[in-house]
Amino acid sequence: MRPIFLSKSKYINGLQCLKYLWILFHEPERIPEVDAATQYVLDQGRLVGELAKKLFPGGIDLSSNDFTDNIKKTRELIKLRKPIFEAGIMVENIYCRPDILNPSGEDSWDIIEVKSSSRVKEVHIDDVSFQRLCCEKAGLRVGKCYLMHINSDYVKQGEVDPEGLFRCEDITDLVTDRGAGIMDRIDAMCEVISRESCPEVGIGPYCNSPYDCPLYNACRDGLPEHNIFTLYYGGKKAYDLFSSGVFDIIDIPDGYRLNQKQMIQLNCVRSGDCYLDKEAINRFLLTLEYPLHFLDFETFSTAIPLYDGTRPYQNIPFQFSLHVISSLNGEAKHYEFLADGDGNPRLKLLAKLREFIGDSGSIIAYNKSFEERVLLELSQAYPEYTGWVDGFTSRLVDLLVPFRSFHYYHPMQKGSASLKSVLPAITGKGYDGLAIAKGDDASLAYLRLAFDKLLPSEVEKMRLDLLKYCKLDTEGMIWILDELRGLST
Repeated sequence: MRPIFLSKSKYINGLQCLKYLWILFHEPERIPEVDAATQYVLDQGRLVGELAKKLFPGGIDLSSNDFTDNIKKTRELIKLRKPIFEAGIMVENIYCRPDILNPSGEDSWDIIEVKSSSRVKEVHIDDVSFQRLCCEKAGLRVGKCYLMHINSDYVKQGEVDPEGLFRCEDITDLVTDRGAGIMDRIDAMCEVISRESCPEVGIGPYCNSPYDCPLYNACRDGLPEHNIFTLYYGGKKAYDLFSSGVFDIIDIPDGYRLNQKQMIQLNCVRSGDCYLDKEAINRFLLTLEYPLHFLDFETFSTAIPLYDGTRPYQNIPFQFSLHVISSLNGEAKHYEFLADGDGNPRLKLLAKLREFIGDSGSIIAYNKSFEERVLLELSQAYPEYTGWVDGFTSRLVDLLVPFRSFHYYHPMQKGSASLKSVLPAITGKGYDGLAIAKGDDASLAYLRLAFDKLLPSEVEKMRLDLLKYCKLDTEGMIWILDELRGLST
């Protein structure tokens, strides 16, 4: 077998799941390609890393060097005592590329890890502890360890200010504590990698912590349709049942402690029928006042804010769909807005929304807290709209409520009260066949429209796909409400 070299990223993989680590070395073809949403997160991380380098003038960038040249150049540059970006450190069977090695004192080096998150996480401590081990084994004297992360309170005004965008936290003591036993963990990982067969590792909370494992679905292949992990907010309960040999919700033993919503789900799976609380649904329906407005926003967020007056990871609305029904049995009128991608879309969107929405009637959203938050941030950015937004939000009604409260539940929902799960369960219609079928894809499509160089035909198709997707969100809410009315009579 070829020599085992454990990189920082593979060490983190091994901490999460030894099965995944073994497959990375022996059967990498089993690992699915990175999807567009994950690639976007990775790209955001690279952009953040590039911006952080500006805080270390005179630094030498080795990010473009290949493996062998990177290590060679690092050995030479260490002698110059200048900041090094992505230095290559390999010693024995471990390897890392610290984001920033910064000279400190007379002969020591600080490790600065740059992350696009807005806080320090446990996995970051593991990450830096591995880097420190590499550096120290290579003969470097490590002074401090820092985690440089996004300052979520930063507000862009003009050019992005790296000093304002980042916060740098001293994590030296945490790294020291986490370093205890690290060589034992590395040795254990190397022993697993050297095996001829893949280790048996069961399903557990680590499957999506600290990261979503690319093999998440593959490891669940073969589980029944209503497997125990579809139990509504099952959490630890689901893992305990799974470890005791209960794989299907229908096999949960009688008398097992479930909450009321979980019991409704269990009974629906066993009967194959939906659950309906007509009285509760009628109470909800009586809260609605005509004209009814069905509203949905699409937004995007970026680690580095793009527009003046915005913060990192702030949801920037670029599109809305609005259906208006003036009276019972009236026909729905559809209004929509999709920004052209030229600059900050927020003010244009807000003006169009006020143009289309009257001063009376319920405004129905699915999970209205999202729309409320977007509108609040819009009113803060444009104070002249504050009074209008206050009146607007006071009229918001949440169509999620009957489903989150399990006043209606269908086994097809599989424990979810999301619009994507409820719509096909209650109406038989869904998002199949759409080129854009989820919010992440819509966000990425708009960012491409706004910032990529596309052919006119590509722009036209992408805009059409975005409009179709957002329209279905609000049209679907009408269908759901119609079904609830019919079921409650």
